Amino acid sequence: VQLQASGGGLVQAGGSLRLSCAASVRTFSTYVMGWFRQAPGKERQFLAAISRSGGSTYYADSVKGRFTISRDSARNTVYLQMNSLKPEDTAVYYCAADFRLYGGTYSKPSDYAYWGQGTQVTVSS
Repeated sequence: VQLQASGGGLVQAGGSLRLSCAASVRTFSTYVMGWFRQAPGKERQFLAAISRSGGSTYYADSVKGRFTISRDSARNTVYLQMNSLKPEDTAVYYCAADFRLYGGTYSKPSDYAYWGQGTQVTVSS
């Protein structure tokens, strides 16, 4: 499984970005997908996850109401729409995938076997 994240960049506080993560896998619909981020000197932080069908989504409290995760099975792609960005959202953003997960909120990095390369998001004040 290969995951290719894109869409990062430099944005002013209050702005928006949409991250994409394309998965090279034949059975995309069997994978739970997640987004995490990591700022320098900090641990990898859970942001959002989406179930195989897309019918269930899970969010960290810090991004609830600002970020939206979605998936497009026709494109084998998961998205993270980020609105009302703040300087503290600056980090490298990673997408992750796993087909073994059942139950829970899929919020631990150790839940996922497959990771993308990361895309930098910088929010200026």
